[in-house]
Amino acid sequence: MSQLLLVLFSLVMPFTSSNEVGDPYTVGDKVEDFNLKSVDGNMYSLSSAKNVKGYIVVFTCNHCPYAVMYEDRMNGLNAFANKNDFALFAINPNDPNKVPEDGFAEMEVRAKEKGFDFPYMLDEGQKVYPKWGATKTPHAYVLDANMVIQYIGAIDNSPRDAAAATINYVEKAAGSILLGEKPAITKTKAIGCSIKTM
Repeated sequence: MSQLLLVLFSLVMPFTSSNEVGDPYTVGDKVEDFNLKSVDGNMYSLSSAKNVKGYIVVFTCNHCPYAVMYEDRMNGLNAFANKNDFALFAINPNDPNKVPEDGFAEMEVRAKEKGFDFPYMLDEGQKVYPKWGATKTPHAYVLDANMVIQYIGAIDNSPRDAAAATINYVEKAAGSILLGEKPAITKTKAIGCSIKTM
């Protein structure tokens, strides 16, 4: 009897753990909305962007050299988003206790220095990024108007040199959504720093 209970317990436990933790999002999944504080002092969610044709979410940070190399490109991406009725959101997934440079006050300073005109939010308590499956900074996601993920991965194909980039994966994916099509490329490898957690 005890052996039977042990077998049943071992069969049930994997499903219990899976349901509690949940699998990270992948292409084709509809995301759960977030509500995070941005450096401008306001709270933002995907649904706070009205009448948009899609969403661009980038997990990024202050301290990572790769993220820093994309700061100007993030401003360019925001210009693209505004022109095409997309909403851009940047989320810092790092634990400030692990990386002080990624604290909220430091984010405020960096956003002002770089002239960020889009929400730059801290994933306080690191509750959002695990659901999305982000592993690097930067790590980009493109969603359609129904909050369904259509692309996951790198922003473009040249992390170290913006001038050398020959394809902007995020803009390509957004362009496909605007045409009512599925992106030709739905996944690429995100190149960057690992997300820092305690």
